[in-house]
Amino acid sequence: MTDVLLAPLAQRRAEGIAALHGAIARRRAMVLLAGSLGLVASLVLDVATGPAFLSPADVVRSLAGMAVERSVDAIVWSIRLPVAFVALVVGAALGLSGAIMQTILNNPLASSYTLGVSAGAGFGAALVIVIGVALPVPEAYAVPVMAFLFAALACAGVYAIGQTRDASPEMLVLGGIALLFLFQALLSLLQFVASPEALQQIVFWLFGSLQKATWGKLAIILLVLVACVPCLMRDAWRLTALKLGDERARGLGVDVRRLRLRCFALVSALTGVAVAFVGTIGFVGLVAPHVARMLMGEDQRSFLPASALFGALLLSLASIASKTVLPGAVVPIGIVTSLVGVPFFVWLTVSCRRAFW
Repeated sequence: MTDVLLAPLAQRRAEGIAALHGAIARRRAMVLLAGSLGLVASLVLDVATGPAFLSPADVVRSLAGMAVERSVDAIVWSIRLPVAFVALVVGAALGLSGAIMQTILNNPLASSYTLGVSAGAGFGAALVIVIGVALPVPEAYAVPVMAFLFAALACAGVYAIGQTRDASPEMLVLGGIALLFLFQALLSLLQFVASPEALQQIVFWLFGSLQKATWGKLAIILLVLVACVPCLMRDAWRLTALKLGDERARGLGVDVRRLRLRCFALVSALTGVAVAFVGTIGFVGLVAPHVARMLMGEDQRSFLPASALFGALLLSLASIASKTVLPGAVVPIGIVTSLVGVPFFVWLTVSCRRAFW
C-alpha cells in the first residue's frame, strides 16, 4: 500500500528533475548560440575596422566572393582577415587554458598569465631577440619556438614544485607565483643588458600585437587548438569531478595526479602557441572562464567550450578597440586587454576573498 502511494510522488519528482535539466540545457544552448552570433558580428566588425574603414556590408560581400572593388578584396583577405581570425583562435586558446588552470587548481585567480606560463614564454622570446645574431636559426622561427619551449618549461616547473606535496592545488599555485616572479626578474635582466634596438623589439613583443598575423601562423595555432580540444572534452567528466575536491574525485575513480599532468601539458601547448606568435596578452585567460562560469555553471562539457567562445569574443572585441581608441594608430592589444582585466581582477580578489582565502 505504501509503495502504491509513493509511486506517483517519485514519478513527479523524476519528471521535475528532468524538466529542470531540460531547462538548464536549453539555457546553455541559448547562451552558446548568442555568443556565437556575437562572435560572427565581432569578426565582421573587426575586419571592417582600420585606417580605411569598410562598411560591414562590403566585408560580407567580400567574404562571399561578391566584392565590387578589388581593393576591398585585397584589404579584407590579405591584411585584415588573418588578423581577425588569429584574434579568435588566440582568444579561444587563452580562454581554454585559463579554464583548465582554474579547474585543476580550484582557484578563481589562476590562469596561464598569473601563474608564470606567459612570463616564461615572454622570457624565451626575449632571450632569442637579445642573442639572436648568435643563433643558426632565423629569428622569425626561433622566437616562437623558444617562447613555446619556455612556456612548457614553466608548466613543468609549476608541476615539479607541486610534486613536493603530492601536487596539491595550494602548492601548485605557490609554485606558479614563484616562477612568475623568477621569469619577470630574468626578463628585466635581459632588458637591462639589451641593446637599444633589441630592447625596443622586446618591449613591442611584450605588449602583444596581432598585426604580424599571417595565414601560416593562423594554421599552426588552429592546428594545436583543434588537437587539444578533443583531449580536453574526453576528460570533461573527470574535470567536473575534480571540482568536488581531490578526495571526492579519487573516490569516484579519477586519477587526480595523472589528470593534472595531462592538463598541464595541454595548457603549455595552448599558451605557448598563442604567446609565441602574438606576444604576451594578459587577463583573457582570467576573465573569459569567469564569464563562462557565471553563465554556464561548472559542468565542464559546456564550461570549456563557453570559455573558448568568450575568450575568442573578448580578444576580438579588444582587437576592435585597439584600432579605434587612438585614431590613426593601433594600440598594442595587450594594453587593451590589461585595461579590461585589471579592474575585473581587483573586483574578483575583493569579492572572492572570504570564499577562497
